[in-house]
Amino acid sequence: MALPVPGSWFTQRVVVGVGDMAISNAVQSVLSTYALGSCVGVAAYDATRKVGGILHVMLPDSRISPAKASAQPAMFADTGLRQFFRELFGFGARPASLQLFVAGGAKVNTGIDPFRIGVRNTEATLSFLGHHGFAVAASDLGGSHNRTLHLELASGLLTIKTALGESQIDLASEPQPVGLSA
Repeated sequence: MALPVPGSWFTQRVVVGVGDMAISNAVQSVLSTYALGSCVGVAAYDATRKVGGILHVMLPDSRISPAKASAQPAMFADTGLRQFFRELFGFGARPASLQLFVAGGAKVNTGIDPFRIGVRNTEATLSFLGHHGFAVAASDLGGSHNRTLHLELASGLLTIKTALGESQIDLASEPQPVGLSA
């Protein structure tokens, strides 16, 4: 009887902060991001390669701070998404096998929202994905509540938690055709 590999005994949680991303192919890992309010989270999973990632976008457009975008590209939808897919593919993910889930973009403040950050983050993210040929398998966008995402790399199971409850999406089933154009 073979002994289990020590790394398989424990789940390793990788927390993705605001304006950050994590990509992994370590099947014992769970990638998590918390409190997606006006921010937008993108979860991606390639079931054939067991590669996944989460991106936590804070702002829609890097032109407001090119220096910040250079130092922390994941902060912005335009620079973050480009880096996110570059790193996913660097880990061996294949565009044809990726399943994508997008969440967040809420209006969490009561009252007037002159900057519309949630709406603008959602529009920038979906525009980038559409422009580059990526299909979104499922989403949970808008509203007025925060979302938390947990992606299990062993199975592709994505758990979405909100104040309204919890749901799960199997990102390992039936990949949607996606791609990245030049």
